[in-house]
Amino acid sequence: MANLNGHEGGNAGDGQGAPKEPGEGGKPLAEGVEGSGQAKGNATSQNTPRTPSRDGVLSARDRIRQAAESDKGRRFTALLHHVYNIESLREAYFGLKRKAAPGVDGETWKAYGEQLETNLADLSDRLRRGAYRAKPVRRVMIPKPDGRQRPLGVTTLEDKVVQRALGRVLNCIYEADFLGFSYGFRPGRSPHQALDALSVGIRRKKVNWVLDADIRGFFDAIDHERLVKLIEHRIADRRVVRLIQKWLNAGVLEDGEWTRSDVGTPQGGGISPLLANIYLHYAFDLWVHDWRRQATGDVIVVRYADDFIVGFQHEWEARRFGLTFASDSRSLDWSCTPKRPASSNSAPSRRRTESGTDGVSPIRLIFLDSRMCAGRRGEDVSSCCG
Repeated sequence: MANLNGHEGGNAGDGQGAPKEPGEGGKPLAEGVEGSGQAKGNATSQNTPRTPSRDGVLSARDRIRQAAESDKGRRFTALLHHVYNIESLREAYFGLKRKAAPGVDGETWKAYGEQLETNLADLSDRLRRGAYRAKPVRRVMIPKPDGRQRPLGVTTLEDKVVQRALGRVLNCIYEADFLGFSYGFRPGRSPHQALDALSVGIRRKKVNWVLDADIRGFFDAIDHERLVKLIEHRIADRRVVRLIQKWLNAGVLEDGEWTRSDVGTPQGGGISPLLANIYLHYAFDLWVHDWRRQATGDVIVVRYADDFIVGFQHEWEARRFGLTFASDSRSLDWSCTPKRPASSNSAPSRRRTESGTDGVSPIRLIFLDSRMCAGRRGEDVSSCCG
């Protein structure tokens, strides 16, 4: 048994002398043709000083990873001690952004570090005793290019530390499970690699039709109860499950008003992307993987967080997929947003939906021309997806 997964992207320290995340082994870039090897410029560095305690953390991570890979049905019963390990918490602290905005308690990275060892010892003790309490997430609104605003959750520094430490533990397990066509917020993967996988898939397979969509408001709609049940497929340590539930139930503080919901994970929280990937692994990835195994023609899949593209050889199979997904996604309370094709020749076609309102179909079917570089036309596949 062992500690954490060492490659977690997006939170490297940004101050002078900040330690770099160590490189550890990873999975192949993708399954089948959806990947084309490690992208250039993504090699991980190993600049963090190696100490006996750090070596112990890394070997513990390796043992967790090996156990997860060797037994895909294994449920892990003892994980929390890998989270409250002082070295793990210290490593998580130094991996945070040093100038990040503080949460509801106003604690900054610099201020916390002035008494770092004392603070980490106290945090470790509270985690061990079950006395750790998650604090509400401070919500801020971030402008989007289309003029709308996106809610962003700002967690407290201690919550960031614990979430990062736990995320590394869980990554050791779930990186053994996640499928190759999943790219969003995973160690050693990037949007460029997702695009590269899509390009390779279209070139190497007989792809003539593409479904391109995202799940509308996915992070705000994740059902907490269903998420916990999915996590328990692999995690049998009730202390870890309760720790996750503390963050889910901590609520949101906006304009001085606290609110709590049974759905959603705040975007911006360190653990949120991993929880979302776990949810989508069971709810979407395994479903679409099984579906394409039964397809008669070539099918490729690339998913980045809640955005996904599915390519088909046959138009009739693309339509059948769209209708099946629309039907099955209703049980998950999902609805989909169409992605506008890059080509001006593929402007969204409008028609009356089944509900009687005029709108764009949530799932769009794009026909690829012989050059496979632009959509020739776009057609509605299903009038609704939720």
